[in-house]
Amino acid sequence: MANTHRGEIDAELGGRRRTLVLTLGALAELEAAFAASDLVALAQRFGSGHLSARDLVRIIAAGLRGAGETVSDDEVAAMTVAGGAAGYATIAAELIAATFGEAAA
Repeated sequence: MANTHRGEIDAELGGRRRTLVLTLGALAELEAAFAASDLVALAQRFGSGHLSARDLVRIIAAGLRGAGETVSDDEVAAMTVAGGAAGYATIAAELIAATFGEAAA
């Protein structure tokens, strides 16, 4: 069960209920992936509302790895989610909001 005080969320991915969290390590991974100079730039990128499917995969995969799962971006891309692309976007938005607050989602 997710601990919201730690920025965790629960989501169903690939037919399993999973916990996701953007730890400092996961955020550093995303800074590198998005060529963001710092956390403010990363939050601004997420807040822009312009995220590609690959961006959603990266965010969700980093959240799963932050919660301790050993999973690649490609494995996450192959997981099914209720609601399809909109479901992925919802999970990423909830994770970003849990990490940065509602303003960044």
